[in-house]
Amino acid sequence: MTANPVPAYRRWKGMLMVTAFAVVIMTLVSAFWGAKAVQAHGAITSPASRTYTCFLEDPESPDSTACQTAVALGGTQPLYDWFAVLRSDGAGRTRGFIPDGQLCSGGTSKYAAYDAPRTDWPATTLQSGASFTFVYAAWAPHPGTISFYVTKDSYDATKPLTWDDLEPQPFLTAVQPPVVDGSYRTVGMTPANKHGRHIIYTVWARSDSQETFYGCADVVFGTETPGPTPTPQPIACTSTVHIDNSWPGGYQAAVTIKNTSSLPIIAWSARWTVPTGVTLASGWNATVTQDSTLFIASAPSWNRV
Repeated sequence: MTANPVPAYRRWKGMLMVTAFAVVIMTLVSAFWGAKAVQAHGAITSPASRTYTCFLEDPESPDSTACQTAVALGGTQPLYDWFAVLRSDGAGRTRGFIPDGQLCSGGTSKYAAYDAPRTDWPATTLQSGASFTFVYAAWAPHPGTISFYVTKDSYDATKPLTWDDLEPQPFLTAVQPPVVDGSYRTVGMTPANKHGRHIIYTVWARSDSQETFYGCADVVFGTETPGPTPTPQPIACTSTVHIDNSWPGGYQAAVTIKNTSSLPIIAWSARWTVPTGVTLASGWNATVTQDSTLFIASAPSWNRV
């Protein structure tokens, strides 16, 4: 079993940190009891998407004006769910499905604040026409294709992003890229002959469902001074499982997640696999979901840290 924590990095300096535990209790059975199916989750983290960038700044007190405004308009929940800009009915569709001006939100009201046209979204510095490892968080991995688009030279960051602002073809396509340390990693060339501020737009279309993920990553090619590039700090946690009770056809287990780092872990989660035929009946102290043999226990709203 592996823990998959998501860190918050700022606002905690000078605080006394203590070891924290989260204990998740689950009842599992070998017959189907109507378990919920979990959606896939994911977003580009290098270069960082807008939601991931603002999450790293701290949803409760972001640093940049752009992220502060987005939180003021849309609240903090979109940042705790930075990996879930999706349409369950997307089926890989792009132009004609997601409306112009709503590309960064995937056409959803929850993430509408991240469609705002502005020139001060924190951006990642890139070299044009250079080799780069694109990282896309595989929060819940599934087969599919990630397409990477870039804005045209005529892109104007002061205007809402439209499909006509993007180059018509992706500059990079990753078909079922490998998962390394919880992320899809694809080595490719950045767009050539690009200068200044642009958007790298991603579309992850699952091949095993209609779920499709959309996202905007602000980048700067060349010499324009961008905002700071998010730099994750090291964190550590452990997780263990204990069978508390068992009976013919089922058992109850307790999963303990322990923060062993000096930083808080916000929106923690743990995931593990079970044999085929094992089904979740109920869970406590976390939002526990099942997708085939994959179980994911995520922090509940009242215990995110």
